[in-house]
Amino acid sequence: MLNNTTVYIAGYPVRETTQNGLVNSIFSRISASKKSVLFFANTNFIVNCRLLAERFYIDDVVIVNDGLGMDIASILMHGRKFKANLNGTDFMPYFFSESQKKLRVFLLGGSPTAINGAACYLEQKLGHVVVGTCDGYDGIKNASNLVDIINAASTDVVLVALGNAQQEEWILDNYQQINANFFAGVGGLFDFWSGDKPRAPKWLQNIRMEWFYRLCIEPKRLYKRYTLDVLRFLVSCIQYRKQGVK
Repeated sequence: MLNNTTVYIAGYPVRETTQNGLVNSIFSRISASKKSVLFFANTNFIVNCRLLAERFYIDDVVIVNDGLGMDIASILMHGRKFKANLNGTDFMPYFFSESQKKLRVFLLGGSPTAINGAACYLEQKLGHVVVGTCDGYDGIKNASNLVDIINAASTDVVLVALGNAQQEEWILDNYQQINANFFAGVGGLFDFWSGDKPRAPKWLQNIRMEWFYRLCIEPKRLYKRYTLDVLRFLVSCIQYRKQGVK
């Protein structure tokens, strides 16, 4: 999908690029009526998406690095860190700001409160059109014809916030049947856009410690992710390095 270096992290093909390079590549594919699927890989993604890993090796899919853990893994496996950090919370607003037309967006996932707030943010702050929403609770359970609903809305972009690895699996299972050209798994983005959860202060973001702020805000929910899962992630990286596997 992108003409940049692929860095293999524990068996996952992670594309090394910049924010500007990524957005230009996506819009280039959209202009050519080609589908693009974007996933943001952090330590949680690497651990939880293992059963999907082989499905990421297709032209439509690009995985980019998100977070300090991915830099540590790249240093362990390849002796250098990534050139840039790409996370959905920062990239998606940039993507929408760079569009030369109003995009028609469908939001899937999150709580009813979060998805409604995110829809307002996308329209009022980012200036695009939300053509439909479906929360990740009763909404998705009761929407047996969700693909038809998305297609009927003439959707350009589908943002899916179901968490790893549910959002990745949903996109991979359904994107070929949907007429939209851009799909992204965005994790907790709707919570931030709606204001349900605060982002870390800018200085913490700058020193790559936003994860610590989130852990302090939600210790019960995120304790396992930032302790046991990080250990599993590092062990996985070391094992792949010892085996000489990409």
